[in-house]
Amino acid sequence: MTTAPKKEIKVTYASLAAGSEEMHQAYEEAIPRVQGELGRVHPFYVRDEPRTGLPTTEDRSPADTRQVLGLFQKARAEDVQDAVAAARAAYPGWSGMPLQDRLAIMRKAADWISERKFDLAVLMSLEAGKNRFEALGDVEEAADLIRYYCQQMEEAHGFVMPMGSPTGPEKTRSVLKSWGAWAVIAPFNFPLALATGMAAGALIAGNTVVFKPATDTPFLGLKLYEALRDAGLPAGVFNYVSGSGSVVGEALISHPGIDGVAFTGSRDVGVKLFREFGEKAPRPCITEMGGKNPAIVTARADLDKAVEGIARSAFGFCGQKCSACSRVYVHRSVAGRFVDLLLERTRKMKVGYPLERDTFMGPVINQNAYRNYQEYIKVARDHGRVPLGGEVISEDRFQHGYYVQPTVVVGLPKDHRFFFEELFLPILCVAEVDSLEEALELSNRSEYGLTAGIFSEDPQEVQTFFDRMEAGVLYANRRGGATTGAWPGVQSFGGWKLSGSTGKGACGPYYVQQFLREQSQTIAT
Repeated sequence: MTTAPKKEIKVTYASLAAGSEEMHQAYEEAIPRVQGELGRVHPFYVRDEPRTGLPTTEDRSPADTRQVLGLFQKARAEDVQDAVAAARAAYPGWSGMPLQDRLAIMRKAADWISERKFDLAVLMSLEAGKNRFEALGDVEEAADLIRYYCQQMEEAHGFVMPMGSPTGPEKTRSVLKSWGAWAVIAPFNFPLALATGMAAGALIAGNTVVFKPATDTPFLGLKLYEALRDAGLPAGVFNYVSGSGSVVGEALISHPGIDGVAFTGSRDVGVKLFREFGEKAPRPCITEMGGKNPAIVTARADLDKAVEGIARSAFGFCGQKCSACSRVYVHRSVAGRFVDLLLERTRKMKVGYPLERDTFMGPVINQNAYRNYQEYIKVARDHGRVPLGGEVISEDRFQHGYYVQPTVVVGLPKDHRFFFEELFLPILCVAEVDSLEEALELSNRSEYGLTAGIFSEDPQEVQTFFDRMEAGVLYANRRGGATTGAWPGVQSFGGWKLSGSTGKGACGPYYVQQFLREQSQTIAT
């Protein structure tokens, strides 16, 4: 992509409703630039050497499946072997590079992303189906993750800490050192931000990386590779390998030359990876595996605030966020009014082509999600009521995309599986409760523990929620997103229970340390 004129327009998830004319103009100017580069065959890269000539897969837009964005190679297990070898060969030079030189390269990559944010956002709208605000937020977060993790390394002085000398003539220090070659396996839902965050954590710590993008979003993964390459990352430090999870993913996690893995994706895959990766030898495994995120609305809630925050979190990016609000526990005394307001607000959310200015919800990511939505709606209607939504949108120009309606479900039993299973779709289940105590008990009765939100104007209720809720990311009275919208250096984003494996979140002050291991160094004087 050509570099667009640099425009300092900042978009974060907490400010999605704000969009200046300048921002909209810059986004729309990027559309023809991006469209002019679609439909090409793209290699993957090992040691900065392009590899082509293999079977390819078509990267089609979920917004219009007639549109082929590009053709991407299907790497083989032997290609993964070569990529791991390249990462291991590059490791001594990269880990031995002076810290400030390493950080300077990474900051150049962040600038590369920021300078091309509108082109990258348009590509994300086409490839992942995000509306322009969500796409711009994703791109901005990617750049900020790099900058924030660089800041962590500097503030910790490279994680070198003097220690005590109780025996007298000795000097001791603790040093955190990199592990070696890491596998980074990215999801489709934040195809730049999460991919960049995991890769940046590994690289800034001094590790090298073999990177597998999500099957649905290889193009944005390629852009991350280009950002790092053009910033001056030495050959072999970051290797981009496109292909299927069954081939590339399996070859990566089973390779004895991979020293650590960072993964974001489904619970089933994450649990399998965590179990198998450390089977033969202890190796770090950082996994983020989704959530079933509740919002609690008490009798003392500001309902306008609650409705806005919950609707945004439930239906932003079609509910395909690991932090999406998918269940609500509302006090019986305000439930009727809350549901009425929620339905009214949701009706105003436009489902449409993601490039269009006023679209809130674009398509779901692929045919499997499209089919799952229809199956889940049948179950919801059998066991509860669907007062809003529940239909696919296939008329006119939407017939070639995966468009569905935002859906509210009421009347399900509180022990129904839809209150516990991650559906990863724009389906919000609402249940009435008699107390905050009941809402907390139901919220915590889950194998997940990623995010949660509460709406109450009573400070004691909010504090009780903070004290009792079993999740890694908590929000109170957040109009911009009841359970969504973490930002680097603002909210640490990591899950408890089956939502994560380390107890330390991305975007937070302890993230980079997970890519390092401690060594004690003592010199007798």
